[in-house]
Amino acid sequence: MLIDDRVYGQIEITEPVVIELLSSPSLKRLAGIDQGGYTKPYHQTNQIFSRQEHSIGVYWLLKKYGAPLEEQVAGLIHDISHSAFSHCIDYVLSAGDGKTQNHQDNIFSAFVKKTEIPTILKKYNLDIDYISEDKNFPLKETLLPNICADRLDYSLRTAVAYEHLTGFEARDILTELIIKDGHWVFKNLAIAKKYAELFLEMNNNYYASLTGAIMHQTVGDYLKFAIKHNYINETDLYTTDQAVLNKIASFHDNNPTLVNLFNRMSGKTNFKNDPEKYETEIHLKSRVVDPLFLAGQEIKRLSTALPEWKNIIKRELQPKVYWLRATK
Repeated sequence: MLIDDRVYGQIEITEPVVIELLSSPSLKRLAGIDQGGYTKPYHQTNQIFSRQEHSIGVYWLLKKYGAPLEEQVAGLIHDISHSAFSHCIDYVLSAGDGKTQNHQDNIFSAFVKKTEIPTILKKYNLDIDYISEDKNFPLKETLLPNICADRLDYSLRTAVAYEHLTGFEARDILTELIIKDGHWVFKNLAIAKKYAELFLEMNNNYYASLTGAIMHQTVGDYLKFAIKHNYINETDLYTTDQAVLNKIASFHDNNPTLVNLFNRMSGKTNFKNDPEKYETEIHLKSRVVDPLFLAGQEIKRLSTALPEWKNIIKRELQPKVYWLRATK
């Protein structure tokens, strides 16, 4: 199987279990889920990428850097439990939390066991219980501010999609990255700093930006209203973005408030961040990384070499707070 990837170029997939997983309903569903949530009003169509694209990228990174097959598979399926509109769900369901945006992580193990994935894995002598545990795969997933395959892929993919980097430039960054003692390590301080600053730029421009706050709040309001009025139910949220939109749209003619909420999330209403006079306060998860790098034969952290980065980490790991008021 050949896939043209915007970050890694053409990649070839030969592992039977990976090919079968990519053909499964669960992985196919992720193709209909916007990685960013609902970025259509803010970006061009060719800039938007799906949870499936990201999942394949995480798998490929792990394969490229020699992770065992179990970790590669864990990377491929790690987003199976995402709902439509990705982290917007944390602003819809009562169990969600915008400060951490971890709803899909909390339900992952139980969710994936209800899918066809365990049967596929069993066919190839892979244990779903083992693969579901993040602690078994530190290259795939670690706590912030460490870097891992998940963060590497979504940050580079965002940078390429939104034209902060070319695919060639992203691959150049990866050539300066090695695995040492079970950790992702950059070859020198300069490239570690370059990547950390790029990640911070992606966080402040996209993941935890004012635009991100508006998107998460307005999508959350629209979906909560639709659930409250029984236009959709929670099961519908685990289809695709477009399937949810289509189902709710059939009720637009009967509810002007629903239409107004849709217009808000579609970029037809302007918002201001105003802590003095606001309609709603929203918290967004903020992300920052503190990469490891080689200094001679020694592994160091960026914050050790650059003390000012410690202050950046302390500041940026705190959730961002916005006070939103519609101005039109």
